[in-house]
Amino acid sequence: MRSDSAPPESQGKTPRPPASERLAAIDGLELTIDQLVAGGDGLGRFEGIPIFVPRSAPGDRLRIQLTERKRDYARGTILEVLQPGPGRRKPPCPYFARCGGCDLQHLEDALQSRLKAAAFLETLNRLAGIRPPEPVALITGDPWGYRLRTQLHTAMDADSGRVTVGYHARGSHDVVPVERCPILVPTLEEQLPDLAQRLYDAGDTVPRRLDLAAGDDGRFTTAPVVGDLPRGELSSKVGDFTFRYDARCFFQGHRGLLETLMEHAVGPWEGELALDLYAGVGLFSLPLARRYKKVIAVESDRIAARYGRTNARLNRLSNIEPEAIAVESWVLRMPKKADRALVDPPRSGLGGPARRVLLESGPERLTYVSCHPAALARDLRVLGPAYRLESVTALDLFPQTGHLEAVVQLVRQAR
Repeated sequence: MRSDSAPPESQGKTPRPPASERLAAIDGLELTIDQLVAGGDGLGRFEGIPIFVPRSAPGDRLRIQLTERKRDYARGTILEVLQPGPGRRKPPCPYFARCGGCDLQHLEDALQSRLKAAAFLETLNRLAGIRPPEPVALITGDPWGYRLRTQLHTAMDADSGRVTVGYHARGSHDVVPVERCPILVPTLEEQLPDLAQRLYDAGDTVPRRLDLAAGDDGRFTTAPVVGDLPRGELSSKVGDFTFRYDARCFFQGHRGLLETLMEHAVGPWEGELALDLYAGVGLFSLPLARRYKKVIAVESDRIAARYGRTNARLNRLSNIEPEAIAVESWVLRMPKKADRALVDPPRSGLGGPARRVLLESGPERLTYVSCHPAALARDLRVLGPAYRLESVTALDLFPQTGHLEAVVQLVRQAR
C-alpha cells in the first residue's frame, strides 16, 4: 500500500514518465481528497498525479484501488474510508452503493450544492480562463422528491421470464432493481414496487428502456407503449403558463425550480425579435413571446416541436414562429437583426455552425442555459471575442447528482 505522503520525485531536467508508467506497479494506495470536480468525482493527488475517485468527499482520507491509468491522470474506487471528510454522511437511499443514478448522496444536501457550484466555476476558469462577475447566485430547491422525469432500464431472466426494473449499475449496463427512488416525485416513486409485475403481466416484448414522466395533476405516463401502463399527454403549470408534453419529450425535471429557471433565463429584457434555439416544448419560447414582438422557436425533435406549437396555441401566443429543423442547419439563414437569442443545447453544447454564426453575426443579447460546464466553457471561449459576460446564475436542478444547471447572460461587445 502506497501513500500520497511519499516524497516527490527529483525535480531534474529529465521529464517524468507518464502517470500510467509511474503507477503501473501500484495496485492500491492511500489518498486524501482535495476537492469535488464537475461531474461529482473527488480529486486527490499522488506524487502530483491527479486521481479521480467517485463518491468521495473533500477531506476524505481513503484507501483506494486503482482502476484506470492514463497518461496524465488515474481513476480509483474506494476500498475503505480511513477518515471521513466534513459533510460526509450515510447515504439515505439503500441502493446508492450500486445504483448509477445518483453520485452525491454521501454528502450533506447543502454542501453538495456549494461544492458543485465551486467545481462549475473552477471548470470555467481552467478551460476558458473565465472568472464570472461577482456575485454568482446559487439557487437550490427541494433536494428530495423533486424529479418529474426518469429513465428506467429492464432485464429479463432467460429461464423464468421474470422482469427486473431499475437503473444501470455505476459503470455498467447491469440493472439494479429498485422499489423506491427518493429523488422522484411521489407520483413516480409509487409506481416502482409494481412496475416489474405490470410489465410481466403485459405479455408484450419488454422494452429495454422505459421513460416515465409526471404532470401537475398526479398523473404519469410512459413511453414506449407497454400493456396497460398509462400513455398520452401530461400538463404542468409553470408560472402562469400551461405546458403539455408526454414521456417522450425532454422537459426540465426539478418540479420546484421550473419557474425560477424560466425567470432567470428570460429576464426583464424586451424587443422586436427573439430566437429560442433548441426550444423543446416551449419552456422559454412562451415567456419570451410576452416580451418580444416575434419569437422564432427552433427545435429538431418532431414530437417536442409539435408540443411547442400546441403550447403556443394553448397559451394564446400567436407571435411564436416554429421551425422544426436542426439548429445547426437553421442558423445558416438566421436573421441578422435579432435582439436576443436564448440557447439551451444538449450536454454536448453548441454545434460548430451555431458557434460560428453567433460569433460572427449573433444578436445583441445572448442567453446560454447549460448543464455541462466543460461544453459551456468551450463555447464561451469561442464566443469571447464577440460577447461580454454579464452574469452567471447556478441552479441545482439535479440534487444528489453531480450535475448543475447554469444560466449565463452575455452582451454583444462593440463591433
